[in-house]
Amino acid sequence: MRRLRISGIHHVTVLCKDAARSVDFYRNLLGLRALRQATSQDDPGVRHLIFGDEDGRPGTLITCLEYPYMKKGVVGVGSTHHFALTVGSEPELYAWRDYLVSRGIDCTEVLGREFCKSVYLEDPDGHVIELATLGPGVEMEGG
Repeated sequence: MRRLRISGIHHVTVLCKDAARSVDFYRNLLGLRALRQATSQDDPGVRHLIFGDEDGRPGTLITCLEYPYMKKGVVGVGSTHHFALTVGSEPELYAWRDYLVSRGIDCTEVLGREFCKSVYLEDPDGHVIELATLGPGVEMEGG
């Protein structure tokens, strides 16, 4: 019998206050392609923006649901701490940090992690985003 398994992350959805501000951040600053603007299937009165790579591949997708009158969320158990986006190499990560700082974006220094190097920043609605290198990965315990 084949064991069921998860093969990756398909997309991340965030709640935003202002769709135009999210377009400015995810498309204009981070360079993701604006793939679609529609109405949410789950909440028909809500704008739904979808960003991703050039081909709209799962694993690159970030969707935003616009709720202009919703109160700011509270960080704690039951909320997400951050999500991470992959960059191609360590030199590219340093270039990203330089670019973000040159655009007035507050972000961390390049941090050495056990399984990658990364930089943290926030989107306009306070979602914490990590830009992370691919490697070397996580070594399995006991194996």
